[in-house]
Amino acid sequence: MNNWNIQSRAHACQACEKSFADKEKYHTVLTDAKSDYTRLDLCVKCWESQYEDGANERKGFISHWQGIYEQAPEAPPEPILKASAETLLRELVELNDPKYAAASYILAVMLERKRQLRVKEQFKRDGQRIFIYEQPKTFDIFTIPDPDLQLNELDEVQHLVARLLEHGLNPLPSAAPEEAVVVDVSEESDAADEEPVGEEETEPAQS
Repeated sequence: MNNWNIQSRAHACQACEKSFADKEKYHTVLTDAKSDYTRLDLCVKCWESQYEDGANERKGFISHWQGIYEQAPEAPPEPILKASAETLLRELVELNDPKYAAASYILAVMLERKRQLRVKEQFKRDGQRIFIYEQPKTFDIFTIPDPDLQLNELDEVQHLVARLLEHGLNPLPSAAPEEAVVVDVSEESDAADEEPVGEEETEPAQS
């Protein structure tokens, strides 16, 4: 099972293949497909006619939420001079290397505290807590497992995150910086209770 995952929002209904219009409401269904987590974006018509009735009873159902499709403005890409926390998180998730699991979790918590990611859902699989984060501008979702860090492990992970932010993945220097990224992971995530940015949504359905 691949717990690390990034899935982008579809630009068309994945049932009828009709393109979403700007400001059109859509529904997202997240399921556990054994080998991976699967995101399904649906127009209102397909959701109501094919999925709404008994959705949370379907095999592998994890969560459902509603959003509003927003077309991205056409603009030239800005050059990235140094990796941001989000671009680094994307790189680590795509790399899918277990040695960076704790670093990915810390980066996700950092981005959540800065309101650059928000928790859409959390659940347990095989005894491990899994967080589903959404990027509120691109609507990409990140599947991030909780590494259950102990206090005596936190300092080392903070130094690793600081080194990755400063130098990137390749090459990774052996010397730790003087200052480490400080993130308090002892508190429960609070972003899920905050007002979402630029999206109307319903409460996630319970499995």
